[in-house]
Amino acid sequence: MGFSWKLWELAFLVIYALAFYALVIQRSLQLSHENSRRLFGLRPGWILGHLNDVSDSQWRNFRGNLPILMLVFGIFTSMANTIRHYYHLRARGMSLIWSFMSLCYLSYLHGACVVFILLIAAMNFFLVKIFAKTRYFAYMLWIFNIAVLLLNRIYEGYSFSLFGANLAFLDYYRGTFRWHICFNLVILRMISFGLDYHWSLYQDSRFDQKKHIQGCYICRSGKACYFALQERSVPIDNYSFNIYLSYLIYAPLYIAGPIVSFNAFATQLDIPQKNLSVGQIAWYGFRWAMSLFLMEILTHFFYYNSFASSGLWRILSPLEIFIIGYGVINFMWLKFYLIWRFFRIWSLIGGVETLENMPRCVNNCYDLESFWKSWHASFNKWLVRYMYIPLGGSQRKLLNVWVIFTFVALWHDLEWKLICWAWLTCIFLIPEIVIKSAAKAFQARSALGAFIFRELSAVAGAVTITCLMVANLAGYVIGPTGINWLITRLLQKDGLHVLFGIFTSFYIGTKLMFHVRDAKQKSW
Repeated sequence: MGFSWKLWELAFLVIYALAFYALVIQRSLQLSHENSRRLFGLRPGWILGHLNDVSDSQWRNFRGNLPILMLVFGIFTSMANTIRHYYHLRARGMSLIWSFMSLCYLSYLHGACVVFILLIAAMNFFLVKIFAKTRYFAYMLWIFNIAVLLLNRIYEGYSFSLFGANLAFLDYYRGTFRWHICFNLVILRMISFGLDYHWSLYQDSRFDQKKHIQGCYICRSGKACYFALQERSVPIDNYSFNIYLSYLIYAPLYIAGPIVSFNAFATQLDIPQKNLSVGQIAWYGFRWAMSLFLMEILTHFFYYNSFASSGLWRILSPLEIFIIGYGVINFMWLKFYLIWRFFRIWSLIGGVETLENMPRCVNNCYDLESFWKSWHASFNKWLVRYMYIPLGGSQRKLLNVWVIFTFVALWHDLEWKLICWAWLTCIFLIPEIVIKSAAKAFQARSALGAFIFRELSAVAGAVTITCLMVANLAGYVIGPTGINWLITRLLQKDGLHVLFGIFTSFYIGTKLMFHVRDAKQKSW
């Protein structure tokens, strides 16, 4: 009987979801067509004469440079793999090869500013090597790197004229890409190198390899999963400047990641990854190409980001504002999905496996914790390893989230709207943490109790998705003042029924996600 009821519920949820997306698609097409002449950032497209939304600078730059990136992709990986195979090179030899090719790459991107990168990298290396055995090393490492992060932003990558009038001419050779933007990722790598080396000196025993192998099917097969590579220290000789430098500027992951720990990188520089075969990487690349085509369709027919960036969303009805906001979140997800997977493919072909940054679709997340674990997964794992656990882990979870999200906001940029995003996320996350702790202690003793618990969980999921949209729109799209205006608009008479419809849709969407989760658990 229960099984039959769940089938009927699933049928209703699917029908509602189809109707929901049909409405969103129809109104989105109508809005984009009617307002195309008033929107900013639209360029002539190649699909059926439609304009293309390239208003997002990050996507525009990536899309425009994709041909040359693919050319560099092919040359670098074929050269590195051929030299490795012909000369049987291991970590030390490959570090020299990748350092040379990556420096060529960085010279094109940053011109004379490569000097700043090498100077800061050298300062960090000597700090690590000199003070790694001291009691307060971790504090010194963090203070140095956060200071560098902030100074890079405050001085906008520095001017050569700051260091003398005779060097001012170098400001005309700063390359095509601002070095201090990319350096945010280098900061994470410098911290990773320092702490991995520090922990290796003390033979840290947090990683129980035998226990891990029992629960990991990859390691049981005789291979080594990414987690094992990350947690196992490499030989002390591998914490050398050559390998360190190749890690910091490794071309396939330099611009956007995904983020890889030093231990995992150095191990795979020595012995290339074997977890993914050539056929699996090729299939992964094909799926990426299909996703790129999907993005082209999205930006040619649905001008979500242009509505947000041009501010035209303010003249729309509450329903249309919701559709634009929902579309922007999906655009952002697909954009980062394509960028991160492109560079991950490059890294995999080069022999270095990294974590997947987008393991779950944005429309299949009903709580904040799982969303952040799935959105920028490699960064999340980095934060857990180098911040969350050293700060006390789950014992101080309610305090740790404030420290971590504030760091994440500052790491992205020095903007007030990002600080608001971070603190809004923490405010929304704290009730979720408390409720989850209470839910773990709850035991449904009857079918009615299980039903009530499931319904309350769906309501909580709808609230969480709403909060998630608010936080991301505030941080990355319309800013805090825009959110205030949006909330005021939705609370007006003509917006209340839309707000109710939005909440109902998120509630039904959460229940549909429950069915997806249950189906996966049964398949396992």
